[in-house]
Amino acid sequence: MTSPEIIRPKAKQRPGDRVFSASALISGSLILAILAAVAGFLMLQGIPGMFADPESVSIYTEGENFVEFVVPLIFGTLWAAALALVMALPLAIGIALFISHYAPRRLAQGLGYIIDLLAAVPSVVFGLWGANVLAGAIQPSFVWLEENLGWIPLFAGPVSGTGRTMLTAAIVLAVMILPIITAISREVFLQTPPLYEEAALALGATRWEMIRTVVLPFGRPGVIAGAMLGLGRALGETMAVAMVLSGSGVIVFDLIGSVNPLTIAANVALRFPEAYGINVNVLIATGLILFAITLVVNSIARYIVNRRKDFSGAN
Repeated sequence: MTSPEIIRPKAKQRPGDRVFSASALISGSLILAILAAVAGFLMLQGIPGMFADPESVSIYTEGENFVEFVVPLIFGTLWAAALALVMALPLAIGIALFISHYAPRRLAQGLGYIIDLLAAVPSVVFGLWGANVLAGAIQPSFVWLEENLGWIPLFAGPVSGTGRTMLTAAIVLAVMILPIITAISREVFLQTPPLYEEAALALGATRWEMIRTVVLPFGRPGVIAGAMLGLGRALGETMAVAMVLSGSGVIVFDLIGSVNPLTIAANVALRFPEAYGINVNVLIATGLILFAITLVVNSIARYIVNRRKDFSGAN
């Protein structure tokens, strides 16, 4: 004899619940629709520029085609963003750890507010600071690097007289992405279960050993996510790079010389006002490539976070 089936009454939804559920569904769908619309626009307008006759494109140099035009821009974009991330990530983790586990409460609150406020500074302000203040102040350091580390290809020189080099642009980008990585890392570190920390300290670990064995492994997915968000901003930054860097279509690893590569976003910003006809399509095609690069970077970050989420409660 089978037991009678238990009928569970359905919970009654209030009007507010239905409105919230529908709003969340519409918002999520709207994001996907906007993303698809942007991708569609870039493809429709950019693909003709990829296959345009090089002789009809005035922004190309003599004998240049689309591939030769865009490859140095891709290199400059990735090179500048990678340098910025390498400089900003360790500093951001250190600041986040200081705020979350070392600083007194009042000092931590003030520092957290300053970091959040730094993220709200417009990029054009960073560009003005980098071009008019940082470049001149750091130029003597470039001379020292060439004299003492010139045997390294990164500092081979000759040194730029203005200081507006790839290294200067990377420092500006590092300052711009620092608040993003710091804020996310700080919040993730604060979510570490206190029982885990107390257990490590009870077993005789020092504060640094507790941070190294408990806090950092717990917050690793969040740090990776913050780093990828910062990298995404560095890849797409326009005005700051355009104002600091006097670049051209070259592939150069030298960080302190007067000849520097240019990023895709800065190139579009500098050339678009005077572009016409098929030249606009070529610039949009470079934007399509930047869109694809950003999408790939975020997909890789999501893959890394998903692989490690079973070992951490950060997600």
